[in-house]
Order: sequence, then structure tokens, then C-alpha cells
Amino acid sequence: MDGPEHKLQTQERLIGDLRQVIENAEELLKNTDQHTSALYQNARAKLTQALQAATEELARFEDAQLARMIAATHAANLQYRDRSGEAKLMRAFR
Repeated sequence: MDGPEHKLQTQERLIGDLRQVIENAEELLKNTDQHTSALYQNARAKLTQALQAATEELARFEDAQLARMIAATHAANLQYRDRSGEAKLMRAFR
């Protein structure tokens, strides 16, 4: 079965892939703005909508990932009863 570590790596890879798709789509839009035919303009409009949705989804993924990291850090602080930043840092090097 997939453990939490594998799931996290998969999510990080998906976020990276989505970033790459967004960058490629933005580049495609930039490089096709000189085409004025209705076919191109229709395709560009659809791509712009999909790009906006993907960008919003990426922001949600990144927010959720940040929230998980904060929760994991807080849980570790409670578990190890870290009282200071120095205690947290020293625990990291054990």
C-alpha cells in the first residue's frame, strides 16, 4: 500500500507537472497572439479559460500543501514538547 511519504511525493510531482503545463500554455498563448483567424481566437479563448482554472487549482493545491506542512510541524512540536526555536533546530539534527 502507498504510505504517506509516497502520497506526498506524488502530490508534489503533480503540482510540479501542473506548473509546467501552465508555463507551456502561457508560452503558447504568447506565441500565437498574432494569429487573428476565428479558429485561432476560439482556441486561444478556450485555452485562456483552461489556464485560469488550472492556475486557480494550483493555488488551492499549494495552499493545501502549506496547511499540511504547518499542521505536521505543529504536531511535531507538540509531540516533542519543543519550547523554543532552538529546541526545534536541535531536534532536526539528532
